[in-house]
Amino acid sequence: MMLSQYRGGKEMMSTGVEVKINRLESIVEQIGEAVLSTTETIESLANRLDTLSVQVEEQGKQVQQQGYQIFALCDAVQTLAESQDNSLQKLTQLTETLDKLMLMLQGTDEEA
Repeated sequence: MMLSQYRGGKEMMSTGVEVKINRLESIVEQIGEAVLSTTETIESLANRLDTLSVQVEEQGKQVQQQGYQIFALCDAVQTLAESQDNSLQKLTQLTETLDKLMLMLQGTDEEA
């Protein structure tokens, strides 16, 4: 009877070890799935970050281009203001000359 008890005990130990191995395999499988899922999530986030980086870079280029355009516009407005000032000076001179001419003509009319 001792031999049969030994075999029965050995079979029970073998079954217990198999259960533990099955549990360990299940845990390792779950860990593997979690790692794969995490890797996929990280790759997805990396792709999104790359997309956002490209968008930010493009927006930066657009802002820089707009800055150049604003600078050019300011330069054009300054040139226009200087031209307007020059035109105003010439118009003032012309008005003064016309005033003098009118005074001369009025003086000639009074003499006649």
